[in-house]
Amino acid sequence: MRAQRLVRSTDGIRVQAQEAPQSCPVCGGAMRVKKTSRRGGTTLAHGRFIARQTEFVCAAGCPGRYGTQALHALLPPVCRQGYDVIVFVGLARFVRHQQRHEIQDALRGEYGIELSSGEISELGWRFLVYLEALHESRAQQLRQALAKDGGWPLHVDASGEDGRGTLLVVVAGWRGWVLGAWKIPTERAEVILPRLRGVVERFGQPCAIVRDLSRAETDACDDLAAELDGDVPVLACHLHLLKDVGEDILQPAHDRLRELFRSFKVKPRLRALARDLGRTLGKDIEAARKELLRPQDPGQDGHVLAGGSTGLATVRALAQWVLDYGTDGCDEGFPFDLPYLHFHDRCREASRAADAFLRRPPADRRVRKAIKRLRAAVLPVQSEVPFSAVAATLRARQGLFTELREAMRLRPKPTGRNTPSPTVAPARQAATELANIQTALEDLTASLKKRRPERGPAQDRREAIDVVLAHLDRHQPYLFGHVITLPAGMDEDIRLVDRTNNICEGLFHSLKHDLRRRSGRKILTQDLEQLPPAAALAINLKSADYVAILCGSLEKLPAAFAALDASNTRRSAVVKAAATRSRTETECDVVSASLPKVDRRIVRDQNLCRRIKAAARSRAPRS
Repeated sequence: MRAQRLVRSTDGIRVQAQEAPQSCPVCGGAMRVKKTSRRGGTTLAHGRFIARQTEFVCAAGCPGRYGTQALHALLPPVCRQGYDVIVFVGLARFVRHQQRHEIQDALRGEYGIELSSGEISELGWRFLVYLEALHESRAQQLRQALAKDGGWPLHVDASGEDGRGTLLVVVAGWRGWVLGAWKIPTERAEVILPRLRGVVERFGQPCAIVRDLSRAETDACDDLAAELDGDVPVLACHLHLLKDVGEDILQPAHDRLRELFRSFKVKPRLRALARDLGRTLGKDIEAARKELLRPQDPGQDGHVLAGGSTGLATVRALAQWVLDYGTDGCDEGFPFDLPYLHFHDRCREASRAADAFLRRPPADRRVRKAIKRLRAAVLPVQSEVPFSAVAATLRARQGLFTELREAMRLRPKPTGRNTPSPTVAPARQAATELANIQTALEDLTASLKKRRPERGPAQDRREAIDVVLAHLDRHQPYLFGHVITLPAGMDEDIRLVDRTNNICEGLFHSLKHDLRRRSGRKILTQDLEQLPPAAALAINLKSADYVAILCGSLEKLPAAFAALDASNTRRSAVVKAAATRSRTETECDVVSASLPKVDRRIVRDQNLCRRIKAAARSRAPRS
């Protein structure tokens, strides 16, 4: 491998990089040599080399330097790595989500180029800087493409981790393009609104605005809509509304049920039982598993536990079945799934099954002891009053939540690997469905008002209905208006905006998943804080229509980056502008954060801590 790299390597080879002009492009006079210098560089096409470059100037003194354009098209100013190396690292890092050692192996194996992990990180940052600059330079072309669609819905959302690394993104809904991404200190309307204004200035006025239910985004989007020409609808995400209602009416009872399980230690006892029985079975566990897979018929003798390994394996499987309560849900998370209610139901079923097995106790003492131990673990759920009362309350509120979900047509996602994906409904059919949803919500509101008990012992039901009605009343003006009339001459006369903000939620989910893939860490607090916001723009490189406007194809991306630096060969204007912009945004936003990164270094400095402690220990002078 080392011999192959040496054969392919151009390390140490000196090349001449000059294009001597015949005459001055300005006056047509003779040219003279200004200076000759050497510069080292690395590209995918040439490997590592040393270039001898000669600069020419007009003998008569006309402005301009000539003769080094070929080298400047390969290497950025004040950087030894070529544009194609930057693009290779950037695509591997932020599109294919490879770790640094994987990129090092790919460069070493395919091109014989050795880079340190620090250089990989630096080139990844440069890639995002150039990508953001190229995105801004193509704003007019992107704006024209969005206008050809008849407009674009603006989806806005923000996400972070433990209150840090908050990333704000704006997405063009119908195209799925990320139009802007920024790091903000915190979700505040005065921080979000200037970013939204900038997107509108560059890409044109949106036909609708879709947001979540946070106060900051609500105020910022309302202010933006008031500044725009015409009636631009501001739409609230239906899924966020449903989640908020579900959390408000289901969270208290679900938390109480969880605390009951913890106080009686039901789950630890079942886990200990399954673990002890597994150890008891030892080498016989495989044969016992095969026996359990055979069809069992209770017959005339009723439910009887076998003795020996088969009986122990049956009790162990029953305990594991109870602990596998998560499969009863739809894998959608709370409040759409109520895991502790599923746990409650399985415990009750296991308790009844244990009673059935104990009607005719097994002759094997070990099996009889095991089934009694299982029954004792789940018995509190069957016999204790708090469990049944809380479960009944939670089930009643779940029914109310299901009514709202059915009215909003936000059904559970299909389960099963072979379930066909839903097709996109035509605009007219979707508009009809939207009208039906609006009617269903109005009918549900009227029904809830009629069913709401005015007095009496039904206080819990009254409070739950009040929560639902309050949410619907507060967000009613923002729930509908998704039908957008397109300009004349389009293939369709109407088009619908998404009812949810899932395009942004999916982007954040993908971004965090990819970040875990690159970093290898589960907790992303520090990684999100360090992640440049332009990493969200790299997601656009997976869209062929976006890439076609940006640079034609990904193979032409290095040339597009080089064109950004063509006007400045001394220092990259792109990198300088990025540094200036980052410093300016930090200075503007720092006052809005409770403890931004810059201040964190100051308040944790040892000198400041010693100064504060010394001042605290000092005594005030006597007057």
